[in-house]
Amino acid sequence: METTTLEPTAPVKLTAKDFTSDQEIKWCPGCGDYSILKQVQTVLPDFVVEKEKVVFVSGIGCSSRFPYYMNTYGIHSIHGRAPAIATGVKAANPELNVWVISGDGDLMSIGGNHLIHVLRRNPNIKLMMFNNEIYGLTKGQYSPTSQRGVVTKSTPFGSLDEPFNPAELALGAKSTFFARTLDRDPKHMQAIIHRANAHKGTSFVEVYQNCPVFNDGVFFVYTEKETKKEECLWLENGKPLVFGQTENKGIKLDGFKPVVVELGDGVSKDDLWVHDESDKIKASILAQFANYKGDEHKPRPFGVFYKEERSCIEDDMSAQIDYAFEKKGRVPLNKILSGDKTWTIV
Repeated sequence: METTTLEPTAPVKLTAKDFTSDQEIKWCPGCGDYSILKQVQTVLPDFVVEKEKVVFVSGIGCSSRFPYYMNTYGIHSIHGRAPAIATGVKAANPELNVWVISGDGDLMSIGGNHLIHVLRRNPNIKLMMFNNEIYGLTKGQYSPTSQRGVVTKSTPFGSLDEPFNPAELALGAKSTFFARTLDRDPKHMQAIIHRANAHKGTSFVEVYQNCPVFNDGVFFVYTEKETKKEECLWLENGKPLVFGQTENKGIKLDGFKPVVVELGDGVSKDDLWVHDESDKIKASILAQFANYKGDEHKPRPFGVFYKEERSCIEDDMSAQIDYAFEKKGRVPLNKILSGDKTWTIV
């Protein structure tokens, strides 16, 4: 009897439509979240073969509706705890591609403790924080990233709080990857999502996102044609830090102090600071650009600030479990619970 051999077929390449759920999107008209959702759905097919191996975990807030709109597995979890839940998901099944979607209120206020610990533990998950410097879902209170003096429903005479700088916080918490992008620059965001996915470890991406209802235009200086070239510093590894309407300005280091210089009159690109993604000291200086005011004003950096290779906690955990089995064998649960020491009560 003649037999036929079936050749394995190549997997069908997914498209953005495959990642689009049937749920009605409930964000305000003009919200920056639409753009972020679109870019994520657009680029996922570039590196995802099976959407069943993708998980989106969110906390609470406008951004946290994200899992409903992705045709993947998803968890709409509790306020601020998305990083902890995502760490557990990754530890239980390291084969999954795990993403955390959160906002500046959810992640840097009630979730601040979970954020710093997920960054230092470094599970191989991707974390996107939508920063609009306001609480949107609860109708316009100031958030941990709101600027000093901002008038909101909860700060009618202006905020007195010093805002968190997410870049400084990430680097201080030993993040192995930090990048910043914008909702109104789709190509740049797509490139950053690719970089975040490729990194083995916790990729922390801050997305400047416009809230048209409660904080409209807070980042327009970085997205409008008239100001964008003067206010944005695009980071490219191995390239000098150049900006300006005609790329006529650059950043030079005077010791550890960044200085804005005009190109020409004896100053060339060869004199400028060259970006190095592996240099944490320089990444920390770049993070502080958001703090400069008045005469010391600096353009805002966008791109990958810092990247390093470090072991992921789920890999270390798996290796430790294997070592424990090898050393002690499979110990009965009752013996584990009772421990090595017992007491006899007379």
